[in-house]
Amino acid sequence: MTTIRRFRRVVRIGPVQVATYYDGRGREKHTAACTAPRCGFATVYDSRAAAELAARTHRCAVR
Repeated sequence: MTTIRRFRRVVRIGPVQVATYYDGRGREKHTAACTAPRCGFATVYDSRAAAELAARTHRCAVR
């Protein structure tokens, strides 16, 4: 079964978007996902600072 995630506090850092959401158990999670074509970078973190750090240091391998 799929869950509907409502992202909030969405910010864009370069090609990466950072957002906050609640997972299926009610815990706050933070995600960083690259929007560049064919990149595929997306990760989930427990802290907002970690997600923003990943967004700032991400470099797309596909050019």
